[in-house]
Amino acid sequence: MGETFEDPDSFDTLVAIIARLRSPDGCPWDREQTHSSIKGNLLEEAYEVLEAIDEGDMAKLCEELGDLLMQIVLHAQMASEDKDFELGDVIRSISTKLIHRHPHVFGDAEAKDAQQVIANWELLKREEGKGSILSGLPKEMPALAYSQAMGRRVARVGFDWEDVAGVIEKLAEEVAEFSEATEHRNRVREFGDLLFTLASIARKLDIDLEAALRGANDRFYRRFSYMEEVCRERGISLSTLSPEEQDVLWEEAKRQIGE
Repeated sequence: MGETFEDPDSFDTLVAIIARLRSPDGCPWDREQTHSSIKGNLLEEAYEVLEAIDEGDMAKLCEELGDLLMQIVLHAQMASEDKDFELGDVIRSISTKLIHRHPHVFGDAEAKDAQQVIANWELLKREEGKGSILSGLPKEMPALAYSQAMGRRVARVGFDWEDVAGVIEKLAEEVAEFSEATEHRNRVREFGDLLFTLASIARKLDIDLEAALRGANDRFYRRFSYMEEVCRERGISLSTLSPEEQDVLWEEAKRQIGE
């Protein structure tokens, strides 16, 4: 087709590669994809970016950001083929939004600190006719992250506990209500309230709830894998150990694996 892909550092090269993959003589798999068929890929790539950040692996982060960028360009290419919008429209949209929402940088407004920036954002969103301050949150977010994001947004307009002590008191109240629930549907409801309150505590303490839970999951994975490996080396089955013996092995795993 006459394209040259000699400058891998160029954004235009990436755009041209994606267009070629989607062309009639391109890749059969890429040609078959739609916005819906690859939305899971987009989410997966975003999570791999988060994993690289959690690990502090900058080389991996660089690679995963490239994979995520590829997904964005691929969606834009599909939209261009369907004459819905062009990649330039995507870039124009975010550039216009950034300039509009940062009048303290690109205009005459003032913002002395981050809190004033947030207050200005909420005012600008209302002027844009965005409706509820919660309406922009995607419902497909993980539920815990969604809870924390909602809490952050409503706190911007003052709907929040004064301090973390008040939320912890609420947590104790929710634990009591969960303990008293007898019917399953009530337990489900109260358990949801319990998790929502934990999300609020995390937000008040500036803890990223998803990152904290991913860290806990990773520690459990590594420690349990250690237990399995030890059992294989010792020629025993983990399932045949008594609860007390499993606890001893778990403590050993915690000492060996650490954080």
